[in-house]
Amino acid sequence: MDLSLIVIVVVVTALIFDFTNGFHDTANAMATSIATGALKPKVAVAVAGVLNLVGAFLSVEVAKTISSGMVDESRITPVVIFAGLVGAIVWNLVTWLVGMPSSSSHALFGGLIGASLVAAGVGAVNFGTVVTKVVIPALISPVLAGLVALIGTYISYRVTARAERGTVSKGFRTGQIVSSSMVALAHGTNDAQKTMGVITLTLITAGLLAPNSGPPFWVVASAGLAIALGTYLGGWRIIRTLGKRVSDIESPQGFAAETSSAAVILASSHLGFALSTTQVCSGAIFGAGAGRRLAGVRWGVAGQMAIAWVLTLPAAGIVGAAAAWVASSGTVGTIVVAVVGIAVAAGIYAVSRRKPVTAENVNDVPAPQPAAAPVRLAA
Repeated sequence: MDLSLIVIVVVVTALIFDFTNGFHDTANAMATSIATGALKPKVAVAVAGVLNLVGAFLSVEVAKTISSGMVDESRITPVVIFAGLVGAIVWNLVTWLVGMPSSSSHALFGGLIGASLVAAGVGAVNFGTVVTKVVIPALISPVLAGLVALIGTYISYRVTARAERGTVSKGFRTGQIVSSSMVALAHGTNDAQKTMGVITLTLITAGLLAPNSGPPFWVVASAGLAIALGTYLGGWRIIRTLGKRVSDIESPQGFAAETSSAAVILASSHLGFALSTTQVCSGAIFGAGAGRRLAGVRWGVAGQMAIAWVLTLPAAGIVGAAAAWVASSGTVGTIVVAVVGIAVAAGIYAVSRRKPVTAENVNDVPAPQPAAAPVRLAA
């Protein structure tokens, strides 16, 4: 396949991933504000979309980590990056379908690592960078955000214990407008950069940019617009999970969760850590739930989310590796990967339409099915 054509294909695929990242991660900023009624659902996603776009222009440190630190750009090609993106997109869509807030970031890293290993061997992956910039932040950040949110929630309820509940709720809902906006801004600052880094990496491997270059302005702008559009469309399935299935969130808890999430994400973006905003915000929501009442947290949902987090990187890596193996056969292989990827995406979307989750029913939680009556065996 002509080099210029494959570069265009990879850039478009990267922006598609960025779009899925947007609607997959809308819940990070707005789930608690929607659940508490601080913001109406459609207003919330509109605010998040605008602030995601603004956040994309605030820093490029994470983009540099991906474009010149995670994999050896001299040993891979744009086709390898394309295969890695396919792995990330497929995993994003699968987890969105089941309403599970897994990490879009780790899906991207997994896809790229899997594809690079198949195409160029172990030496193509800088595992030191992966450990220090990805794995360690993934372990620390949700725990840190959870602890901060837990303490913040406890203090909030202690300070307002004698106040009138309606006044307290109204005040914290107002605060949530600011705190959720900060999370949306932070999300754009961290997550949009990952796509910037992938596109920049593609341009470097194609010889269109010098090694260690930062993302050009058009890359920053296009990545910001793609994630903002995805955010505006709203990942209602995951918003329902974080807003209603984890715990019955009240406005003081939502404010504490959002404030702690924003602080952790913005600090990591400044340091160039490509952490998972999903894991940070999920950890904060669990911490906020536990800060009010430990038994009020649905720990079974926490277990399901933890399993999804563990599986994300290897699952996306397997898909990325398979895509790289097929695409390495040449133009026909690349076309096959693209066609299969489109077919899988279309199938997932078709299945999602059977029980759609929208702005109108996002706060409705289906009642649990009653347990079946025990079957008695005849004597």
